[in-house]
Amino acid sequence: MAKSDYYEILGVSKNADEREIKKAYKRLAMKFHPDRNPGNAEAETKFKNIKEAYEILIDAQKRATYDQYGHAAFEQSGAGGGASSADFSDIFGDVFGDIFGGGRRQRASRGADLRYNIELTLEEAVRGVTREIRLPTLEKCDICHGSGAKRGTSAINCPTCRGQGQVQMRQGFFTVQQTCPTCQGQGKIIKEPCNRCHSHGRIEKFKTLSVKIPAGIDTDDRIRLSGEGEAGEHGAPAGDLYVQIQVRKHPIFEREKNNLYCEVPINFAMAALGGEIEVPALDGRVKLKIPAETQTGKLFRMRDKGVKSVRGGNQGDLLCRVIVETPVKLNERQKQLLQELAESFGGPSGDLNSPRSKNFFDGVKKFFDDLTR
Repeated sequence: MAKSDYYEILGVSKNADEREIKKAYKRLAMKFHPDRNPGNAEAETKFKNIKEAYEILIDAQKRATYDQYGHAAFEQSGAGGGASSADFSDIFGDVFGDIFGGGRRQRASRGADLRYNIELTLEEAVRGVTREIRLPTLEKCDICHGSGAKRGTSAINCPTCRGQGQVQMRQGFFTVQQTCPTCQGQGKIIKEPCNRCHSHGRIEKFKTLSVKIPAGIDTDDRIRLSGEGEAGEHGAPAGDLYVQIQVRKHPIFEREKNNLYCEVPINFAMAALGGEIEVPALDGRVKLKIPAETQTGKLFRMRDKGVKSVRGGNQGDLLCRVIVETPVKLNERQKQLLQELAESFGGPSGDLNSPRSKNFFDGVKKFFDDLTR
């Protein structure tokens, strides 16, 4: 049985960030955990699927692999695991720890994700290409290495919360914990800031990356480069870079998934008598045999002349739609020959040579006869 999409299992979009994924996981895990649904096999199965989806999507490298190759990338190794009581206690600890007190220090913020748009020709998208891109971003400070402190110094424990990131406040009969107002929950303060980044641990820079774009990619596909987004605060992990693909319109071909379509004009002599013509394909010219009595709009399929999917599998086809072209700029001799040909047909509704015309005119005659009755 085919597995459900991991994003659908967690109920998040494919653009969901780490915070959204964690929030969705906690909500669903609390609902379907076996400890809360004893003896419920369906709930246990759902929890296992939820846990498996979370473990893939929360890991930047695994998520990038899943986005590109789907479930097939994990069929051999197996991504999921069984549920345990420790999983459930961790969920409740994360959700309620800040309310009832757990001495948790606020984590430094992960760097922001970035997006870069790349426009490709159809040929580049079909065959694959390597592109260099240059983009502005926040990089880890090369003087303090992300700490925010002046070289030779380091951050010290906050004297207000003593490194806990939280302070206790009495409100009536209750004692609650709140984020420390001195260090804003970091648990550390910088007394001597770095002269370059001014305690932020990050500086603005332009960086150049070489992006390998796989063959078969299409418009609205995106490539995830883990850790190539903005640097995190005070040494926290960097965000990711998403390369968004846009394929330019091609003068000859139109792409629909892995198939290519093109229109091929032929003159009516070839349409009537048949023949052989050369048609374009992305890997060169190919011969197309036109049978006698071909009508305009006829679609010819050329197997395996389309696009190979970026996710593997069969190659698409090239579909050529022939358009019978009316001749223009006729000389007198050509007009005379066409006139003789038309007379040989016996008029516009010739029974033998123009069966579609005959059916049309027969239908028109019946229509008017019915109106006069």
